[in-house]
Amino acid sequence: MSVHSGTPRGVSITCRNLAIDVETDTGTRRIVEGLDLHIDPLEFVCVLGGSGVGKTTVLRALGGLIPPAPGSVLEFDGQPVNGPSPKCVIVFQNYTGSLLPWRTVLANVELPLERTVRNKAERRERAMEALRLVDLDKRCTAHPAQLSGGMQQRVQIARALVMEPPVLLMDEPFGALDAMTRESLQDALLDIHRAAGTTIVFITHDIDEAAYLGSRQVVLAGSPSKVAFDFKSPLGTDREQIKTKSSAEYLTLRQQLYAAVRGEH
Repeated sequence: MSVHSGTPRGVSITCRNLAIDVETDTGTRRIVEGLDLHIDPLEFVCVLGGSGVGKTTVLRALGGLIPPAPGSVLEFDGQPVNGPSPKCVIVFQNYTGSLLPWRTVLANVELPLERTVRNKAERRERAMEALRLVDLDKRCTAHPAQLSGGMQQRVQIARALVMEPPVLLMDEPFGALDAMTRESLQDALLDIHRAAGTTIVFITHDIDEAAYLGSRQVVLAGSPSKVAFDFKSPLGTDREQIKTKSSAEYLTLRQQLYAAVRGEH
């Protein structure tokens, strides 16, 4: 993808001895402790784990939305993450709440550029290229209410991509969609990853989704949680829903992930 200044380069992500505390009704609770993880530029890492294990908490820390505990190391390309970074954009599951209903699809995608790109023609060009990447350029004049749930999520992804982020953080972005739409967006995301040159961290509770999408699958477990298992995907880069999911490599990986998430590995 070359929305504006050329294909962006994904950055590396490093977590060493990462600990995260959150405030609860009963006081401070440590959700994550001793988490070690290094992600190379351009990797597509899916993070799994049981309910309440801290997957979203880790993602929010990566996005600079919550601070790590003292003694933790959290870096993008060797630089500490001390708050929200221009190097990353977060895509959440709640696409309906993230889009402005009174703005067109194009205007929604242009929104993050309005403070940084003063030239209207340039903003439009970059937004239209992002919409072409998610196959929604022909619906640029529509409003969110006129789109299906899957299309609205594509708009949110386009709005993230228009900023050319080296890191894309995704928190169960397809979890609220029906199965057919989810699979369509999974394939679209693989195409986007190849074209956009980003590092992707993708939170999911769906083992099949993680096995199909990721170049790596990281399983969190424990209380406080840490990395329990780290799998390197045996699948190639060319993936198809039926063919890939019927392959021996996929089925073996799926079985390994299932056992790891259930604590049977």
